[in-house]
Amino acid sequence: MADETSSPSDAQSSAQDAPPSTAAQPLGEPLVELRDVNKHFGDLHVLRDINLTVRRGEVLVVIGPSGSGKSTLCRAINRLETIDSGEILVDGEPLPQEGKALARLRSDVGMVFQSFNLFAHKTILDNVTLGPVKVRREKTKDAKERALALLDRVGVGNQAHKMPAQLSGGQQQRVAIARALAMHPKVMLFDEPTSALDPEMINEVLDVMAALAKEGMTMIVVTHEMGFARRAANRVVFMADGQIVEEAHPEEFFTAPKSERAKDFLSKILTH
Repeated sequence: MADETSSPSDAQSSAQDAPPSTAAQPLGEPLVELRDVNKHFGDLHVLRDINLTVRRGEVLVVIGPSGSGKSTLCRAINRLETIDSGEILVDGEPLPQEGKALARLRSDVGMVFQSFNLFAHKTILDNVTLGPVKVRREKTKDAKERALALLDRVGVGNQAHKMPAQLSGGQQQRVAIARALAMHPKVMLFDEPTSALDPEMINEVLDVMAALAKEGMTMIVVTHEMGFARRAANRVVFMADGQIVEEAHPEEFFTAPKSERAKDFLSKILTH
């Protein structure tokens, strides 16, 4: 899935005016670790010696220009993309190669994509309950009760018995978030979750994500929404050309970026 950097939205342009991050400072032990990770697509070196640790309860936002490796990094964490060398650990365990162990890992690592990926022939409620019943082996009654609570939590509880096509894009993306949360994930990965949405629907999804951040959910978010990065992240990682160029607290990154590459990126993506 290619990285995308779209034109600045209202959320981006408000980054300079957004309040400082309100996410709780991370207190937990390392939950996701990448050690000397490399990945090639043919001759293209898309991840170059990536070393990164995300602690339990931390909200990490990954930003950077198109083609910088952001989405590949996100997808490698639950092995949607394999790596050529290095190691990735989730909760102290290396990523399994295949089979039931990999399925268990993916149930611990929630993923929300650019596209909603809902089952078009199933109701919203069935979309959210399918994973817990089939993978977690939860009782259908219990799964439905939790699904309804999660749909309420993301603001679409009254849509439970509709089909995906009857919902707006923003509503469908909130259902996708509820579906991922239904699996009781240890960490949530968001790969450009607002890039396919109309501008008026972006904030309703970002608000749900910001609420999750305040509740202490461990999150790795690839996004071009600078306002969200500033208000919700504990740490911002800036990538370019497959490398981590800079990482800092959002207030420090947006007010005083250290690298010329980050300064150039911010000057282009933020409106003044």
